[in-house]
Amino acid sequence: MTFITRIIRITALFTTILALAACSEKKIAFNSVDITGATYAQDFSLPDVDGKTRTMKDFAGKVVVVFFGFTQCPDVCPTTMTEVAAVKKALETAHKGDGDKLQAVFITIDPERDTAAVLKAYVANFDASFVGLRPASPEALADAAKAFKIYYKKVDGKTAGSYTMDHTAASYVFDPQGHIRLFTRYGSGVDKLTDDVRQLLAGN
Repeated sequence: MTFITRIIRITALFTTILALAACSEKKIAFNSVDITGATYAQDFSLPDVDGKTRTMKDFAGKVVVVFFGFTQCPDVCPTTMTEVAAVKKALETAHKGDGDKLQAVFITIDPERDTAAVLKAYVANFDASFVGLRPASPEALADAAKAFKIYYKKVDGKTAGSYTMDHTAASYVFDPQGHIRLFTRYGSGVDKLTDDVRQLLAGN
């Protein structure tokens, strides 16, 4: 066997091994929509209810669920926040300390009515660790919504203060390294989101 023949056979062998390894790799299946590598929904820089500017770096090491909503939302917002609180509880019940590795961030799309005091009481009603962010101006809100591809619109009511808000009914989920990973549609349920969060905490 010549030297060149040996090189060809060794190359062919390694190619086969690599091909088999690639075939055997199992793609992680999430319940939510996997948007790993997306170029949007990268970060935010908004004041919390105490006036402190928050970014994703503040929650390093945690899985972060980001949701845009408003405190007078009748169903989607409270349901979503209740489900995230239930996920946190499920994680803690299964393994002590894991609940603290999940962070919910609620960004109001109605800063006109959602004052710092109102927003603070609202998020605390679901869990003391949940963070509420309040854009300081209509422009800041528009920029944040654009960055996350969030739709929102004021819908007039019978009186000036009785308006409601239409908005995207979904959440974004970041892994502990601060990378955007999942898009979770409203109504997905506690069990499915819990499973997804566990996978992200495991490094998947």
